Amino acid sequence: MSANIKLQPHQVLAVAIHSEIDAAAFYRKLRTKVKNEVLLQKLDFLIFEELKHKKILEKLFSQRFRGRKADAPKKALMPPIQASVGPKPSVFDLFKAALTAEKEAEAFYNKAARSIDDDLSRNLLSYLGRVERSHQAIIRSEIDLLRQFPDSYKVQDFHIGQDLFHIGP
Repeated sequence: MSANIKLQPHQVLAVAIHSEIDAAAFYRKLRTKVKNEVLLQKLDFLIFEELKHKKILEKLFSQRFRGRKADAPKKALMPPIQASVGPKPSVFDLFKAALTAEKEAEAFYNKAARSIDDDLSRNLLSYLGRVERSHQAIIRSEIDLLRQFPDSYKVQDFHIGQDLFHIGP
């Protein structure tokens, strides 16, 4: 998501709120394709994080722009993450799309932070940019695991001693 520095501060926050809503919905949908308990927990964490960010942004928005609606200009909104993949994407492709979205979110927050004039908003947006980077680390590790074990998301638990561990000399 590229930050449009021509957006007004309330529009920047509105775009960010919409982005967090989309990310949570995307992770919920991805969750329906997964059986692995550890991966489900990671997706639950990402959903929790995105919803927490939404609440933080909504609180900041309501404090700074009392009485205004968090309506973002349609042209400033990024297409939903799901739109970046084909009609029947693999779980691997969905994780790659999630990684791209998290990178774009980080860039958006970092650029938006430089365009906001008050310290509280700037610090919050910078913080959210760093958190999006931590999400990238989680997603990268899952992408690496899926490269090595393409069906790992399909099993409820790892096959100890079969798929993920080499036992013996």
